[in-house]
Amino acid sequence: MRRDGNRNQILTIVLIVLLALAVGYIAFEKISLWNRVNQLGNFQQGAQYGYQQAIVEIAQKAEACQQVPLVIGNKTVNVFAIKCLQQK
Repeated sequence: MRRDGNRNQILTIVLIVLLALAVGYIAFEKISLWNRVNQLGNFQQGAQYGYQQAIVEIAQKAEACQQVPLVIGNKTVNVFAIKCLQQK
């Protein structure tokens, strides 16, 4: 009878340890996933800000009648405001 009690105790302890390990693993994976999603969101916000700043700079230079060269691949396109053509 005593032997069955010890066996049950050991089995219970092993199951508790395995459960704790499983919960820890799942928590670690969820936290890692949350961190990756958060980093991706930050990256996307930074990229969006950069795009916006580039467009604002192009518009400001063109508005001031400055020629703005845009390089796309191996081609260069010069952008300027139409109102500046009418002034010349």
